[in-house]
Formats: sequence, structure tokens, C-alpha cells
Amino acid sequence: MRFRPARGAGHAPSGHPGPGRTPGRGTSVRRERPAGPPPQDGPTRPAPALARVRREHPAVAIDAGLADPDDALAEVYEGDADLALVVRPPADASRQGVRGVHLLDDPYRAVLPTGHPLAARRVLDLTDLAGEPWVRSEPPGPCLTPVTDACAAAGFSPDFAATSQEYATAQGFVAAGLGVSLVPLLGLSTRHPGVAVRRVRHPEPIRPIHAVVRSGSLDQPVLRTLLDALRESAGTGRPAKDGAARETRS
Repeated sequence: MRFRPARGAGHAPSGHPGPGRTPGRGTSVRRERPAGPPPQDGPTRPAPALARVRREHPAVAIDAGLADPDDALAEVYEGDADLALVVRPPADASRQGVRGVHLLDDPYRAVLPTGHPLAARRVLDLTDLAGEPWVRSEPPGPCLTPVTDACAAAGFSPDFAATSQEYATAQGFVAAGLGVSLVPLLGLSTRHPGVAVRRVRHPEPIRPIHAVVRSGSLDQPVLRTLLDALRESAGTGRPAKDGAARETRS
């Protein structure tokens, strides 16, 4: 996700007005789009966060939307966007003149058909799923990597019997009996009535959610409000360990 100044109004929180912008009137955000269509639910729920920004900073215009990860980051690098929400921040952030801010950790949950024997348990070991057919809920990329890495750490590779690029569709496949799946908690705000959702451990896959911003922009009140509001609106995720958004060192 990118938050960037609306055309004709606003400035980047870093304080550098862009072409056609009137200083002091806008901010802009883009959200990372997964690698294939259709787009997934975003890593946070942005509408309540944007509403809070508008309440506290009514003069600010907001332009928010989805973008491919590389495009979202490029807009932050170039000063065309104020913030990008991504799963994996750039390794060379400091050299690019940006900062990664860890907002929260989004744990994955096992999604099972309601009649599955494992649904009787409250918590599953990841190895409990090793012999099951799987429904892949993510296209290859940074949101699938935590799943495959966790499975590898548990000593197996998931047997993907069906593939989806959308969490709702993955839940439907699971409910129909095509397999089990792992879906991040923030992607389970709407649950299919035919599935059971259970915690996973040993290990628990987690995708960290980061905001990428221009260096120096964290001093801007609008951006600080936005980061706090994004973390709060996620709700079900785990906040950064110090209880507040924290900078990711690179």
C-alpha cells in the first residue's frame, strides 16, 4: 500500500513539495499487491486508519491504492508516495534514503474443513499437517515464503493439491475438502462457514508487516498518526515488540 499526496494538493510528509502540490495539504499511501491477480486482502485494514487521519488532520488529502511491491517502493524512493506497506522491506533501505518501520507481526493460522479430525484440537503442531493435501493460499512471493520456510524447518514440504491467489477462494477450496491451508490472521476477517481455524506452533509462521517511508519523514505529525492508526486498525496482529512502531535496521 502507498499513501501519496493527492494531485494538486498536499506535500510529502518529508516536507518536500512535489510538482503541482500546495505545501501542507496532503498525504498518500500505497499497499503492496501480491504477485498475481486478483489482489489479496491487504496486510492491514486501511479504512479506519484513513478515517482517523482525516479526523485529526482534516486539511490533508489522501490518495491510497494497491501497487506491485517494486512499484510501491519506487514511488517512495522518488518522493511520489509518502508510505508503502510491505511484507519485506528493502535490504538496502538506508542507501535508498528510506526507512522500514515494523508495525506488527501477522501470524498464520491453519484452515481445516470443519469435519476434519484435527479440527477437534485447539492448537496444532505444524507437523500434524505434513501428510495432508494442501491448498496454497498465496502466489509465490514474500507472503508464501513464511509458510514454506516454516514447513522446511518442521522437516517437510507441503503437498499443494490446489492453488488459489485469494484468501476467500482458498477457504472455499478447504471447505470443499481439497486440502488444508495456512492463511495469515489478517486475511481471515471473513471466514467461510465450512472451515475451522486453529493456531499452529513448532514453528508458527509469521509475516512481519512494515511501513517504508522516506528518511526524516517520521517527524511529521500526519505520518505518525497514520502509522499509529494502521497498527491499531490491524487489531488482530501482534504489535511491534516495544508496543509502538519501530524502525527496522538494515
